[in-house]
Amino acid sequence: MKTACFELIALLACLVAPAAVAADARPNIVLFLADDLGYGELGCYGNTAAITPNLDRFAGEGLRLTDCHSASSVCSPSRSSLLTGRTPFRNGVFTWIPEKSPIHLRTSEIALPRLLKDAGYDTCHVGKWHLNGMFNAPDQPQPNDHGYDWWLATQNNAAPSHAFPKNFVRNGQAVGTVDDYSAPFVAQEATTWLKTKRDPAKPFFLAVWTHEPHYPIASAERYEKLHTTIADQEERTYRANVTQLDDAFGTLMKTLDEIGATDSTLVFFTSDNGPEGDGVKGPGRGLTGGLRERKRSMYEGGHRVPGIVRWPGRIQPGTESDVPVIGSDFFPTVLAATGVEPRDGRPLDGVNLLPALAGAEIDRPEPLYWRWGGRVAYREGEWKIVTDEAFERPELYNLATDRAEAHDLAAAEPERLAGMLDRLRSHTAEIEAEGPDWWRAHDWNGPKRRKAAAAH
Repeated sequence: MKTACFELIALLACLVAPAAVAADARPNIVLFLADDLGYGELGCYGNTAAITPNLDRFAGEGLRLTDCHSASSVCSPSRSSLLTGRTPFRNGVFTWIPEKSPIHLRTSEIALPRLLKDAGYDTCHVGKWHLNGMFNAPDQPQPNDHGYDWWLATQNNAAPSHAFPKNFVRNGQAVGTVDDYSAPFVAQEATTWLKTKRDPAKPFFLAVWTHEPHYPIASAERYEKLHTTIADQEERTYRANVTQLDDAFGTLMKTLDEIGATDSTLVFFTSDNGPEGDGVKGPGRGLTGGLRERKRSMYEGGHRVPGIVRWPGRIQPGTESDVPVIGSDFFPTVLAATGVEPRDGRPLDGVNLLPALAGAEIDRPEPLYWRWGGRVAYREGEWKIVTDEAFERPELYNLATDRAEAHDLAAAEPERLAGMLDRLRSHTAEIEAEGPDWWRAHDWNGPKRRKAAAAH
C-alpha cells in the first residue's frame, strides 16, 4: 500500500461494519466495466500515447489500483464473480457463454442487483450482458430476473460491430438498428435512465458494461481523427476505440455531476480480462503493460487489469494502492458500503475492501484463484502458482520481484511449492464440491472450442 493510502479520510473506517450505514446515507453505486481492456492501455497506467482524458482525470480524483485482477481471463466468468462475490467454478459460469448454451448465471446465486433492489435501490444494467446463452428467452434468467429494474443489453458482442449495432434489447423488446456507436449509445442510455427513468427518491445501482474494445472493433470518425499520427489503420482504429470508451465514461461522469450525484456515488471502473489478440497484427492491439501473455492466459496479462475507485469524501484523490484486489471483492465491498446483508451464509471468495481503502490490513480467508481452459493459477501473498488442472507441471513466481513472470522458482523453492500445491488441491476440491458440474462435460481442446475462440 502506498503511503498516500494511509492518509484516506478516517470516516471510511466507520463503514467497515454494514450496520453502521444509515438508510439516508447509503451511497449510489456505479460499476463501469470495459471489455478486453489491457493493463497498459490507459494514460493513467503508463501509456503516454493514450488519449484517455476522462479516465486519467478520474484516476486523479480517486484511487488507482496497481494489483487489480479480473476473476477470470475470459469475460462471462469474470462478470459472474462481480455480481456474486464467488469464483466462477463455484457460481457455475466457468467459461464464456456462446449463444444457446445451457451455461447461465443461476437465480440461486442471489446476485448483487437483487440484494440492492430488495434493500430499496433502483437498479439498471446497460451494455453487454453475457451471463446466459438463451438471451431474451424464457428458458434462462434475464437481467430483470437478477434484480435489474431497467435493462438494455446484448447477449455478447455488439453486432455486426460497434458501428450501428442491431442486436440490443431493452426490457425484453428488440431495439433495432442503433444510430450511434456502441459505447456512446450505452452511455446515453445510462444518462436517460439517470435523468428520466429512475426513482430519484431511491439510491441507485447502475452497471455500465461496454463492448469496447472487444472484437469486432469499429470506431467513430470523431475518435479516429484524434489518432491520425498512427499510420497503421487497424492500430489507429483500436486506439480510437479506447478513446471511444473513454468518452463514454466521461459522458457518464458528467451526468452524475448534472444530477448532483457525484459526491454521493461510489464508482468502480475495471475490465473483464486482459487484451485480445497478439498486440502486433490484426485488430487485437491491446497492451498488457509488460505483463506476460494476454486474454485466456493464467499469467498476469490475462487477468491483471486497470481498477480505479472514486468515492468523494471517502477516498482521497490521487492515491494508489498495491493491495491485491480481484473482481469477486466488488460484491462484499458494495454490501459493506451500503449496509446490505448477504442473503445466506454461502461461501464468498471476495472480501470487503473498505478497510484496505482506509489503509488497514484486510483478512482474505479465500486465496486468489483463477481457472480456465485446463489451466489454474493460485496466489498467496506475492507468490503465485501457474499449473495445469492435474497439478503436474507447476510453475512458481514471486510477483514482488518478477511481475512479468519470467523466472520460474519451482526448483529453487520446493518446500514452498509443495505447501502451496497441497492448499491449491484442497481449495479446488472444495469449489468443485459446491458448484454445478457443467464444466465436466466441456471439451476445452475440441474443434468447437477452437472455432469459437477464434470467432470470440
